[in-house]
Amino acid sequence: MKNFLLGTVALIALTATASAADMAARPYTKAPAYVASPIYNWTGFYIGGHIGGAFNGNNGFAGVSNGNNDGQFMGGVQGGYDYQFAPNWVMGIEANYSWTGNSNNNVVFPGAGLGYTYGSNIKGLGSVTGRLGYTWGPALLYVKGGYAYADINRNLALNGVNQGGINGSKDGYTVGGGLEYLFTQNWSGKVEYQYYDFGKTSFSAPALAGFGSTRNDEHTVKAGLNYRFNLGGPILAKY
Repeated sequence: MKNFLLGTVALIALTATASAADMAARPYTKAPAYVASPIYNWTGFYIGGHIGGAFNGNNGFAGVSNGNNDGQFMGGVQGGYDYQFAPNWVMGIEANYSWTGNSNNNVVFPGAGLGYTYGSNIKGLGSVTGRLGYTWGPALLYVKGGYAYADINRNLALNGVNQGGINGSKDGYTVGGGLEYLFTQNWSGKVEYQYYDFGKTSFSAPALAGFGSTRNDEHTVKAGLNYRFNLGGPILAKY
């Protein structure tokens, strides 16, 4: 019986070996290559430039023309720092300065014997603003606001004779918003609207006091390009 059992086991083993030898080997299938999802990092310093247009607010003195409200070309530079968190939110700070084309906004005051002409030309606009945005993938939608500065030239003339003026700066505030897009990890482009308000101009002279005051404000639209250094920052989620 023992010899019979041993013979049976040996026969089964030989049969299994022969069957395995006759079976075709399973074909090898190569695993697909791993492709990492892109990680868009907004954290870091950046510098850039922009071009666009500036438009005077349509706020004249009472009863007189507000002069030239046509748009004027503007171009300038910007720089700042962004920090991405949570992970789809971005906050930061930005400094911006724009040079504007020469476009006087002249107001002629009618009336018997007056002949006064008031001219105002904003030569440059600057700002330091905070920024808060929401990002999805390479896009960032943001709002901004803060301190504004104007390099302004104003003068008052009577019958063509200069009566004095201002050639300096004026402080104010600015608000705006825009859309920025990362073309690569280091380059981004943006379109932006920004409103500047520098308060009002009024006259203390009795001959002009009746004309009230006018608001000094500017609407700007610009397109810009930034280079991003991406120095440091948190590990961000993949999109």
